[in-house]
Amino acid sequence: MSLALGSLSAADKFDFSKLDLSKLPPPAQKKGLTYATDIRPLLEASCFRCHGNERPKADLQLNNLDSLLKGGKDGKIVVAGDSKKSPLVVAIAQIDDETAMPPKRGPGRRGPGGGGPGAPGGPPGGAAGGATPPSPNGPPRGGPGGFAPPKALTPEQVGLVRAWIDQGAK
Repeated sequence: MSLALGSLSAADKFDFSKLDLSKLPPPAQKKGLTYATDIRPLLEASCFRCHGNERPKADLQLNNLDSLLKGGKDGKIVVAGDSKKSPLVVAIAQIDDETAMPPKRGPGRRGPGGGGPGAPGGPPGGAAGGATPPSPNGPPRGGPGGFAPPKALTPEQVGLVRAWIDQGAK
């Protein structure tokens, strides 16, 4: 999530006043959320390809709690106790096209999870299952380079991240 915000914390420099935060999914009601049990699995499925151990974009690693809380080159992305002031939440909720993570994929996109068959962000090649049939020479293909594009988090998953941050991000 590169927000190009300079040396201050991403949360300090991010202009939340230009966003409609009412579009954020509500925090989940679940109590006792932890990074290891509840949040890491969500981020692993959608974020680790770009923000894991190997060449993390914007120097932002999300694959362990310490790195996530440290933030990246743009500063901290989590304000423990206040999910509405956490750039991570705005990015994963995709309420702003400029900071949406994963990045939105063009005009054919239809909400979280991607567009329809053959649309940018949707199942490639019109395959209903999200991947083209296996080729006789290798595994199933998903998208450019043989990988399916990462899927956006669902509103329910964003709600879990919000609740985790509101509960102190531990």
